[in-house]
Amino acid sequence: MTDSRIPTARLGESGPEVGVQGLGCMGMSFAYGPVDAKESRATLERALELGVTLYDTADAYGVGENEKFLSPFFRANRDQLVIATKFALSIPPDDPTRRVIRNDAPYIRQAVEASLKRLDVDVIDLYYMHRRDVNVPIEDTVGVMAELVREGKVKHLGLSEVTAQELRTAQAVHPIAAVQSEWSLFSRDIEANVVQAARELGVALVPYSPLGRGFLTGSFTNADKDLTSDDFRRQQPRFTGENAAANVSLLEPIRTVAEAHGASLGQIALAWVQQQATVHNLPVIPIPGTRKPTRVEENTSATRIVLTEDELALLEPIAAKVAGDRYADMAFTSAGRE
Repeated sequence: MTDSRIPTARLGESGPEVGVQGLGCMGMSFAYGPVDAKESRATLERALELGVTLYDTADAYGVGENEKFLSPFFRANRDQLVIATKFALSIPPDDPTRRVIRNDAPYIRQAVEASLKRLDVDVIDLYYMHRRDVNVPIEDTVGVMAELVREGKVKHLGLSEVTAQELRTAQAVHPIAAVQSEWSLFSRDIEANVVQAARELGVALVPYSPLGRGFLTGSFTNADKDLTSDDFRRQQPRFTGENAAANVSLLEPIRTVAEAHGASLGQIALAWVQQQATVHNLPVIPIPGTRKPTRVEENTSATRIVLTEDELALLEPIAAKVAGDRYADMAFTSAGRE
């Protein structure tokens, strides 16, 4: 395994320069079964050694616990990395299993102060609106976020799961550095409109779940059978029952390409996402999540794989054949608003 650092790309026209692959940190605190804090800390350190400088979290991950967990690593390496966190998913005190989307000014101000405290930093490098509250005009939400920039609490702004028009409206209020949406061989709906808007506006794309929440690696074939009862993926339609059985067959073309490169399934899935930067002519910085140093090494190695036109063509039909939605409640995404 080579230790060469990954290349860099810029988040937005005036955003920070980061490694072309970031790290999704959510699973270090919740959602994907049992966690090992020591191994997760080693994963963070190894990622930084390999040139991963964008670290992604949110206030909703583990009800703030993920931000707290990451805080010592962030403080120790503050000048070498970019901290991305998010607001919008409020957790009602009487029901910690629920998430209520809020984009109103009082909530945003409360959320940013809480994140700054948990992270123990003076400023957040990239602050995302995690989900869109359709009852609040997006220009109002971004207006409040822009105030946070002027006040020195936030450096750059991002949006997650927004439509092309929402991105354009937001950009007219304040420069947006990045849009975070699900994008993988299994999920390509943002290519219809959002990718073009981002390219025209000079906004970077930050794909989450570029490995299809692990399904594209072949690490599990049915969430109900293979994953622990507290694993979030057991609630996602694509990974259970008949949908899972149908989707497993879609891994075959990925396996064919992987064998040709002497690579893993996951590396080919990631290489495909990384290569969308060239295909669509805009910065693309995926944030695969992992809790193992060896997986970070494997994932970053994918940045050095270049797929041929024939290989891209072989992988092209996969997304259209996927059985099941991304979430049980797709209202949680931008899909119904596009």
